[in-house]
Amino acid sequence: MAVRAVRGAVQVDVDERDEVLAATRELVTEVVRLNELDLEDFISVIFTSTADLVSEFPAVAARELGMGDVPLMCARELEIEGSMPRVIRLMAHVETSRTRAQVRHVYLRGAVALRRDIAQ
Repeated sequence: MAVRAVRGAVQVDVDERDEVLAATRELVTEVVRLNELDLEDFISVIFTSTADLVSEFPAVAARELGMGDVPLMCARELEIEGSMPRVIRLMAHVETSRTRAQVRHVYLRGAVALRRDIAQ
């Protein structure tokens, strides 16, 4: 088994708690599904969100999905002029037998525009 990083992002329509949680659950669920992971495969997850998202911590959604014993961290994304608004990003460190080239990164909703080259 190797340790790999899986990237992903999702854009939310509005900064409302339910929307942030739903979008984060969708993102984490797709990372798990597309990379054929179990919760035990996760080493840690770093979430970032843009400054316009203040209604809830994305890590709350991950805990709701059963990641209570996985180290989770939330941070603020850099505020770069012209950057996409209302975006939650993640970088998950996982144990997997996949090669780096086989890891599937997940970009959902409007966030697909961030990385069209690797979005699933």
